[in-house]
Amino acid sequence: MNDPRQSDDHASNHDDKWEIQLRKGCLELAILAALWSGRLYGLEILRTLADTSDLVVPEGTIYPLLARLKAEGLVDSEWVEGEAGHPRKYYTLTPHGRRRATRMTQFWVRFSGNLDLLLAALPKEKRR
Repeated sequence: MNDPRQSDDHASNHDDKWEIQLRKGCLELAILAALWSGRLYGLEILRTLADTSDLVVPEGTIYPLLARLKAEGLVDSEWVEGEAGHPRKYYTLTPHGRRRATRMTQFWVRFSGNLDLLLAALPKEKRR
């Protein structure tokens, strides 16, 4: 006989994986959006993501992504001497990065709006 807790654990594990994939898929747009207002160094980007979007991202995840965004010409970086004597690498959007962020945002607004329409069919108590 099957243990009902096993199926709950399996569903929870699947839900966790789905949520992780969704967050990963949104991370590039979130970083570009965080940089929209000006330059930030890596830990400021992490704090901005956590504070404004509940995206808690490990340092080991963000720096390779920032390197890729730089290689694609979406962000620039520069080392700046810090007050405490150690330099920090600051990131800024390039014009290409601003155009990409704008296009990604337009897609996101359409996509999430359409998904919201689809989700409206679900019972309200199930959507919490």
